[in-house]
Amino acid sequence: MFSGSMVALATPMYTDGGLDWDSLHNLVEWHIEQGTRALVAVGTTGESATLDVNEHLEVIRRVVDQVAGRIPVIAGTGANSTTEAIELTETAAKCGADACLLVTPYYNKPTQEGLFQHYKTVAKAVAIPQILYNVPGRTAVDMLPETVRRLAAIGNIVGIKEATGDMERARVLLDTLPEDFALYSGDDATALELMLMGGHGSISVTANVAPAAVAQMCEAALNGDAETARAIDQRIEILHKMLFVEANPIPVKWALREMGRIDGGIRLPLTTLSAEHHASVREALRSAGVL
Repeated sequence: MFSGSMVALATPMYTDGGLDWDSLHNLVEWHIEQGTRALVAVGTTGESATLDVNEHLEVIRRVVDQVAGRIPVIAGTGANSTTEAIELTETAAKCGADACLLVTPYYNKPTQEGLFQHYKTVAKAVAIPQILYNVPGRTAVDMLPETVRRLAAIGNIVGIKEATGDMERARVLLDTLPEDFALYSGDDATALELMLMGGHGSISVTANVAPAAVAQMCEAALNGDAETARAIDQRIEILHKMLFVEANPIPVKWALREMGRIDGGIRLPLTTLSAEHHASVREALRSAGVL
């Protein structure tokens, strides 16, 4: 089972939108040095929605090759077409990814039965471990606990990234899912509470800019050291808020540029962080001790 701090890795770009492979390489090494427990490549934060298929898969290939087994690499391979999701997942498996993260099919708003059949079909087609990803605020579809329980019976569906931030939902999932089925937070603001309740880790945006702190917080929470975990989380909680003042990954990419980690590129229809937020995000970085 994957656990702890798993960064939802941003994909560095030049200001003209071209992919910045050198900065990606440096980010990967930095995360490993800082204690990140797994890398999630080409998820929402990695701008999966604006990369073409070849770019998407090339990012996965490069990250897997560079990591070389030092920590797990989880590849974002979700799509709103089941056929496309299978193709992406097959290729990620061939590239050597340790698992795949599949977002609920967006825009076409499937029923709960449609969600079940979608994930079942992908899981049966590709043997790699697969993690469900529920983020209704972005996809317009909410995968309910009953559907998750049905999918948990499929052997290579091993966990879910639950990004609603709903602690009642998290408790229902923890109480009803098999013990070997992982529940990961997809909401930085409530990740600590979810882990103290029994969750297994956080697939984190904040970890992009504060990898050591998020890793230490997750480690303490998973070890039951609530006091230490809360103390660390209090130092970085401003980031949980300010990195979402505009749609992810707009603020986090601006923050990484401010830290000197990446260039300022982001692809349309996303645009760079509005000037009105610059001072507050910069101050949050300073307050958290990462700038």
